[in-house]
Amino acid sequence: MNTMRTAMLLAFMTALFMAVGFALGGKVGMMIAFLVAAVTNLFSWWNADSMVLRMYGAQEVDAASAPEYYAIVRDLAQRADLPMPRVYIIHSDQPNAFATGRNPQNAAVAASVGLLNALSREEVAGVMAHELAHIEHRDTLTMTITATLAGAISMLGNFAFFFGDRRENNGFGIVGTLIAMIVAPFAAMLVQMAISRTREYEADRRGAEICGQPLWLASALRKIEAYAHQVPNVQAEHNPATAHMFIINPLSGERMDNLFSTHPNTDNRVAELEKMAAGSSFGSTPPRPTANPTRNARSVPSVSSGAGRPNSSKGPWS
Repeated sequence: MNTMRTAMLLAFMTALFMAVGFALGGKVGMMIAFLVAAVTNLFSWWNADSMVLRMYGAQEVDAASAPEYYAIVRDLAQRADLPMPRVYIIHSDQPNAFATGRNPQNAAVAASVGLLNALSREEVAGVMAHELAHIEHRDTLTMTITATLAGAISMLGNFAFFFGDRRENNGFGIVGTLIAMIVAPFAAMLVQMAISRTREYEADRRGAEICGQPLWLASALRKIEAYAHQVPNVQAEHNPATAHMFIINPLSGERMDNLFSTHPNTDNRVAELEKMAAGSSFGSTPPRPTANPTRNARSVPSVSSGAGRPNSSKGPWS
């Protein structure tokens, strides 16, 4: 159902793009806007992993520098029959994670130090399984196509603002110009957010299958949600366009599952995972309580989120 919904939303956005072009009556301008948007988003898609990771100051780790964290990702990738992605940590106190890359062969997963410190091993596994599900489903490609269409519609709206009243062959006259300027870009934004929410539900479902315990991810989502509105993510606040990449919206003040949200309501996501756990094909093993800061995990260097450099104190994943 989620896949069908995504296809229908993409079809609607394509039809919207064509309708705006007809409303403006300028085929040449429509094609120029589409090509510019396509080239821009193709460049972003091809370089998405390096751009986003550099934006968040992510640090790559391996089996030697972060053995437990790296082993979790490696084991889950094997369970999902996926190539081993590159593994990163983000120097942020807010628990969160995201996946990036243009395809499974060129993918990366990143988790914040805050997530590795706040969650148990099982909960971290649930989160990373969710991110691997995004890689498996090629959600980066889906969202790039969506962004291309949304960007093209917005460009057409800008063309309408400057040139709409000068065109005698406007499909719908002044009404068409107003639709192209205001209604269409707004509708495209809503569809883009709806597709993002749909992909989160699908990644939750597949992530639960990969790790084998839906309750691990459900517990992790509740914890991350609680922290997300208390601990700011400075980089995300400066780059809100990347908010849809994270497992939980990293921006402050986003609590409702409404038209303007890039993520589903966390309670709704947890409810779906609990339904899965109640099924006969899944166990109901809850995650262990998060260990205290003295546990001997030795995995990720603790950092100061302000400076982004290692400090003298060591957290539970150090």
